[in-house]
Formats: sequence, structure tokens, C-alpha cells
Amino acid sequence: MRQSSRILLASLLLICAKASADDMSAEALLQQMQSAVSHQNFELSMVKARQGRLEPIRFSHGVIDGKEVAHLSYLDGKTVEYLQRQNEFTFFENTHEPYTLKGARFPGVWSTLVKMPLPRVLESYDPVLAGRSRVAGLVAQVVRLVPKETDKYGFVLWIDEQSHLLLRVDMVDREGNLVEQVLGVDLDRQSAPAPWLVALVNSKLPEALELEDAYPAPQQTLSWHLTWLPGGFKVLSQDRHQLVSTSQPVDYMMLSDGLVDLSVYVARVDPKQAVRQQLIRQGATSLVSYVNEVGVEITVVGEVPAETAKRIAESVQPLTRNAAVQ
Repeated sequence: MRQSSRILLASLLLICAKASADDMSAEALLQQMQSAVSHQNFELSMVKARQGRLEPIRFSHGVIDGKEVAHLSYLDGKTVEYLQRQNEFTFFENTHEPYTLKGARFPGVWSTLVKMPLPRVLESYDPVLAGRSRVAGLVAQVVRLVPKETDKYGFVLWIDEQSHLLLRVDMVDREGNLVEQVLGVDLDRQSAPAPWLVALVNSKLPEALELEDAYPAPQQTLSWHLTWLPGGFKVLSQDRHQLVSTSQPVDYMMLSDGLVDLSVYVARVDPKQAVRQQLIRQGATSLVSYVNEVGVEITVVGEVPAETAKRIAESVQPLTRNAAVQ
């Protein structure tokens, strides 16, 4: 009889927990997710999948003396690692010397979602509850971020019911087809930060730079503008500089809707030598480039559908009829 009572009590608790989760709005679940990733000690192993290519990733997080310490590493191929100590992010990439930036963020859609400016994102995406599923053996609440306009990708998030950590992300097109995925395969929640994370707190790293110091070019008024952008996108930065690889001068503009970043490059080229039109897709990232009739090459790069990138590129116009792109 006592055993039966215990089973009944456990069942009632599970039902109550599920009912409580059902009563929670999609927005509240997203808020819980963002809070959870900042306040827990855990290690999440994931696999990033795009165009048939799999990349294993490991994200480790700890709270040490009230401060966040996190480490993101790609486990195959050349060593690529990132370290967060509170608001300072150190980048260890094989193409550059290590460097540290204040107020940056880790790359990738998983890292972007857990740190996104939620009120701004919800201006152009609708959060929708989509039931329950299982990821890495754990029961998860499914939340969809549905773009209010069809010129963006949508997102499907699997949020662990117990820890509220983000376990899986699918980026999907407007037909619901999978474009890119980050899938959690193992979650290890810990009562204390991992000792090796604690050791990293006092390690010597490159001196932290402010973002504006790392990119010293002043904000400049360009001689062209964009006559169309998807809803929610705003200009974050614009300047004129030389490309490191070719020393070619380009006008540059960075845009964001709080969840997706876009880069626009405009440069003079020789129409006889330049490729007239180019489209490259790698997972969710599209690169669209074309040369217009006056010998100006316009390139748009970002995690948007190719049709959207093309429309942005075609919307580039001089500020006045007599203005020319430098």
C-alpha cells in the first residue's frame, strides 16, 4: 500500500509539473532559458549539422565567485576555441593571434539565441509553443520563433523542462524545411564549476579591447543607402576600409535584427574581369554578389534566404542621382 502511494504521489507531481509548464507562455520559457544559461554549472556536447557536414562542439559553463566563465570549442579539425570571463571574450582561431574583446559574444546560432536581446527580437518574431519532445534523453518544451515576414528563416528551440537549458536549435525556411541544426547529444549538469574552468579564471590572456578599439575606423557617411531591408533590421556600423586579403577599398555596412547579422560590401570593380553574379550557400549562410551596370560590385553575406540577400543587394542606391560609390 505504501509503495502504491509513492507511485501515485510521483505521478501527481509529474502531472502538476507538466500542467505548470503548459501554463507558461512561450515568451516566459525563452526568458527562463536565458536566465538558466547564465546561472548554472554545466557542460553541453552538441553537433552542428549543415549541408551534410557534422561539426562536434562542446560548451562548458560555470559561475565562479558570482561571475560567468564559459568555454566553447570545436572538437574536429584545427583548434578553434573561445573563452568568456564575465563580459570579456577571448578568441583562439587558427587564422589570427588570440585576442580579447569586451562585450562580444560567441559565434553560432546556439550562442546567439541564449544571449539575444529578447524584447527586440520579439518585435519581428512571434514565439509559439509547439508541444513536447525529447532531446539527449531529456523531456523538452518546444518553442518556435516564427518570423513575422517570410523573408527570414524561422527557429525551433528545444528547452529542457528541468534545467531550462537550450538543447537543440533548428533553423527552417518558410516551408519548414531544415536549413541548419545544432543538436545537443549530452548534458552534464554539475553542482560546482569544473576545476579546469576555475583554473582559467586567473590565466593570462590578451588585454581586452573595447569593440570600437578593435575596429578603429570611424563611422562614416557612405554615398549609398539601402532602399529595402527585412523588418526589424537596423544599421549597427558603417565605414570605408581595405580588405585584408586584397587591399581593395570597400564600403561596409553591418546590420542586425537582434538575432541575425548581415554584412553588405560595396566596391568598384572592372566589369570585364569580375564575376557578374555569384551565389554561395553554406547551411543558413548565403553570399550573394553581383556587378551592376556601372561597375559596382555589391555583396551581401548573412543567415538569410538567398532571395532576401539578393533583394537587399539590388536595393543599394546612391544617395542622390549624381552620387557615385567610391
